[in-house]
Amino acid sequence: MGRPSKLTDAQWEAIGKRLLAGESTSALAREFGVSKGAVSSRFSKRTETIKAVANQLVAADRAMANLNVSEQIAARSLADDLKAISEHLAGAARYGSATAHRLALIAHTESEKIDDTAPTNSESVEALKGVALLTKMANSASEIGLNLLRANKEQIDGLNRGDDEAPAGLEHFYGDSAT
Repeated sequence: MGRPSKLTDAQWEAIGKRLLAGESTSALAREFGVSKGAVSSRFSKRTETIKAVANQLVAADRAMANLNVSEQIAARSLADDLKAISEHLAGAARYGSATAHRLALIAHTESEKIDDTAPTNSESVEALKGVALLTKMANSASEIGLNLLRANKEQIDGLNRGDDEAPAGLEHFYGDSAT
């Protein structure tokens, strides 16, 4: 754990806003009595991210302005659908992982009924069948979450490789004709 900051959260927020407005890191560091490195390390990546998002918003606004009103409504509707799908999938993944966890716990409890010295007796075989079924159900329940994690990893790996392809968007859900 590092030492406490000389500045309050409000002061750091003020520095961040002023950096985004174009003020220099050096001048702000002098004014607030902190090192230029402290300001840079705290804001360099965040500032880049915020500026990139701002540029994306401007590009989206310009693209929307080039559409007629009915096309703007359709684009907004498709974007809302994508957000809803994303939220629903995230919820399904959350519930699925909780269900998988619970089923795995039940399978573990069932596995304690297996007689290790006689695993083929009828009682152990029935317990094994129950464990197998519960494990299969747990694995199924976790599929949505695992697929979302896999897709996210693929996206991150692509960004790290510098792939120029845009993230999966409308074409993923509506086919290429939607774009």
